[in-house]
Amino acid sequence: MKGTLYLCATPIGNLEDITFRVLRILKEVDLIAAEDTRNSIRLLNHFEIKTKMTSYHEYNKVDKAVFLVEKMKQGLNVALITDAGTPGISDPGEELVRQCLDADIPVTSLPGACACITALTMSGLSTRRFVFEAFLPYDKKEREDILVSLQNETRTIIIYEAPHHLKKTLKECRNYLGNRHMTICKELTKIHENKLRGTMDEIISFYEENEPRGEYVLVIEGKSRQELRKEEQEDWIKISLEEHMAVYTEKGINRKEAMKLVAKDRGISKRDVYNALLSTDMREQ
Repeated sequence: MKGTLYLCATPIGNLEDITFRVLRILKEVDLIAAEDTRNSIRLLNHFEIKTKMTSYHEYNKVDKAVFLVEKMKQGLNVALITDAGTPGISDPGEELVRQCLDADIPVTSLPGACACITALTMSGLSTRRFVFEAFLPYDKKEREDILVSLQNETRTIIIYEAPHHLKKTLKECRNYLGNRHMTICKELTKIHENKLRGTMDEIISFYEENEPRGEYVLVIEGKSRQELRKEEQEDWIKISLEEHMAVYTEKGINRKEAMKLVAKDRGISKRDVYNALLSTDMREQ
């Protein structure tokens, strides 16, 4: 029989946040694959877990996944843990999961701590819909592309950042997203856990006077649908009604339906569109 891959969520700070089920599985499996064995040994020692460990990280994720999959094909059960939080969320675990599924090896996830969800739920911002970007890429062009794609994002945005990059990232977000409201959380579940709420300008100003320390989660409000609609209307108003109508009629949409779409785009009534077009036709005659 094939073994199973267990994705085991570990605490992001407070050791009391580990679950009974994770502790049991870590003791029962044949092998624990850890992102940083030096970091994870402290966790295992604290809970008196003697299971053998092996390293699994960003720089060996493909080849080591092949090795681990082979072990599971032979019947060994493997637990995957990250430095902190839930494996597979912004870490190399996704590669191992993919290879296991391709090899028809059972994969199950043991839920627990996750920094992005912890920050979101305590942010005071909308939790119904959100987008998680993790750490923004270092590549300048790729970073810019992502920030541009977020400009009209209506969902709450979650970004991770290290202290030495925080000021730069906040200023970039301000330049691309505008002066939105946000909550910035640091050292989640730890002794010095803290959150700061305000506009981006207020938070940038705070960190100009206070040096960032600790690991941060940025939770940024999405653009309101009303604001987005207003901006779209302003873009349409820049062209004439005739040009606007042509956008739809050239796609084969009949004139009556095109007037409905133009009215909706511009935030006016269909009658207003009809009267304006009629007036133009009469002047041209």
